[in-house]
Amino acid sequence: MVTGLAIRDAVVRYGPTVAVDRVSLDVAPGEVVALLGASGSGKSSLLRAVAGLEPLAAGTVSWDGVDLTAVGVHRRGFAMMFQDGQLFPHLSVAGNVGYALAGRERGERDRRVAELLDLVGLAGYGARPVTALSGGQAQRVALARSLAAQPRLLMLDEPLSALDTGLREHLLGVLDTILQATGTPALYVTHDQDEAFAIADRVAVLAGGRLLQVDDPATLWRQPVDAEVAGFLGYRLTLDAARAVSLGWPGIPAGVVAVGPDGLVADPTGTEVPVLGVRPRRGGTEFSVTVPGGGVGRVRTRELSTHADRRRTIAVRLDPAGCVVLAGGAES
Repeated sequence: MVTGLAIRDAVVRYGPTVAVDRVSLDVAPGEVVALLGASGSGKSSLLRAVAGLEPLAAGTVSWDGVDLTAVGVHRRGFAMMFQDGQLFPHLSVAGNVGYALAGRERGERDRRVAELLDLVGLAGYGARPVTALSGGQAQRVALARSLAAQPRLLMLDEPLSALDTGLREHLLGVLDTILQATGTPALYVTHDQDEAFAIADRVAVLAGGRLLQVDDPATLWRQPVDAEVAGFLGYRLTLDAARAVSLGWPGIPAGVVAVGPDGLVADPTGTEVPVLGVRPRRGGTEFSVTVPGGGVGRVRTRELSTHADRRRTIAVRLDPAGCVVLAGGAES
């Protein structure tokens, strides 16, 4: 028997459209699994099916071997946190966090609320109206409310996507620390690869409602199962053996070479290739180039430049540390 969450051959349909196509996935006790995919990949539909908010057209969702198909949303023992937090504007911070603790003795409820506010870094904020909070503070309150009743599974649907980059990175660290400290298993929906890799024990990549690969972040990055997964992870350019060798690949690769964000590097001893465009970046410059045989690659340098840079060529080579070799897949 699988301990924790078990999804088996799950299908979700909206009319004739299949949003989730026979997905099977487990979440073990204390494990964080990220559902990673582009818009329309089926990740939020799968999350809502686990919560009981969407009916399964086929398959099962179970917890510790118990089928939850006929179990209502509020009886599953799960909690869900959304992108906008969905706080109650008429309640204080403490009122929002304590909402899930209705029916408990007041002293116990107050102690639990204070404990959670301290956990999310908002000690002393209990009396404040939630309408006076910043976006980051509001999401912390939403997190505290989600954890209040000690759910056996926490589900997070793009919880940080509405925040600016600096705050998102900070709260991601806070969330990771809290999940580790509480041992709460979680399903975390995101379209951001860096976010998924930072918080998840395993990452499940979805596209078109299908589960393409599930692995720990390091394995997923170094061993994508095919060109589709590699492309979504940022390996935008693929090269056959001849083209890879022409760009300095050592030896003959055993398959198609997928080039990651740092796989093509500037090197004065490398191959001269045409420059298509120049984009200034923080701390450097990104050049769009045409590689031998066609296809567009990107080269990042620490050299500071501007859009006015009119160079026609740049010398480049492949860095195997920034590439993976795929057994199959179409080149580009």
